[in-house]
Amino acid sequence: MLRKSLFMTIAAASLAVSITQTSPVRAETTLEMAYMPIVPCSQLFVMEGMGWAKKAGLNLKLTRFPNGPAIVQAVASGKMDTMCFGIGPAMVTRGKGIKLKVVAAGIVEQIGVIAQGDLVTYFQKYKGAQVLRQFAKDKGRKPKIASFPKGSVPDTVTRHWLIEMLKMDLNEVELIGMGASRVQQALLSRSVDAAGILEPIMTIVESKLKDAKVVVRADGMMPNQPGSTIAVREKVLAKHRDAIVKFVELHIRATELLLKNPEKAVPHVKKFIAKGLLSDAVVLKALKSPSSNFRADPSSILESTTYMANFQKTKKINTKVSTDGLFDTSIYKEAKSNLGK
Repeated sequence: MLRKSLFMTIAAASLAVSITQTSPVRAETTLEMAYMPIVPCSQLFVMEGMGWAKKAGLNLKLTRFPNGPAIVQAVASGKMDTMCFGIGPAMVTRGKGIKLKVVAAGIVEQIGVIAQGDLVTYFQKYKGAQVLRQFAKDKGRKPKIASFPKGSVPDTVTRHWLIEMLKMDLNEVELIGMGASRVQQALLSRSVDAAGILEPIMTIVESKLKDAKVVVRADGMMPNQPGSTIAVREKVLAKHRDAIVKFVELHIRATELLLKNPEKAVPHVKKFIAKGLLSDAVVLKALKSPSSNFRADPSSILESTTYMANFQKTKKINTKVSTDGLFDTSIYKEAKSNLGK
């Protein structure tokens, strides 16, 4: 009896070793990730909502921020491993000497100008700079234009529109920087005349104000403008490279879903961008908007990023940014290769 018991114990131990050797348990990687409740971060919302991240062994601890510059502050204080934020804040972060890499693009040509009230009629009557100048002359005040804070992509693109496309001086308008929810509220309360902003704010405001209209799209502000990106601290990338590659694989899959089947993404995007308070129809319209040009390949925004950086460095903007060593395209290439296998 003793010999039989000993035999069974040894057999059980051998089986346990065999299982351990042939069926390794995937270790979960925890990443603290910053994001904004905007359509340009939709890939993140899809992979979380559909449970892809968990299945891939990624525990994403998400923290919501009102705008990119706020994420820059958090990163500068030592917080966050990965970020979904604009290329502008990514360059500002790099300019501060903080080591991070952009490993994926998120969206391009995302910024438009939405106007409300009387200003809409001026866009219908006049062209170019005359729109804003005639408005100022007739109203006896500068047009109030909201955007995100200085250094963000919406702010940079709005400034580019005013300076380079309209050939205006920034002093001819009142440009006000604020967070996403405040921009939306400022338009709905009619405390600003327009905003250089992104989705879903444009679609929401158009759905709530009958006289609101998107009057300028991306190609009229800064053609080929780069938008949101996925960035990672270099030390995190070095320690968890396989996990970041897996994340980018999911990012690519989510990009394809958003482009081919946005209806399937609606419930997941809806949960994040407005805490579920928007209708499915509004969310779907925002996902199909001309300003929702989802992209994943970081190499596709290299040239446009350099252009934006050069613009931000001018005395008119005077923002300290850096593109030196900003991108790591090898992560995307490896992720793309893995998906093709």
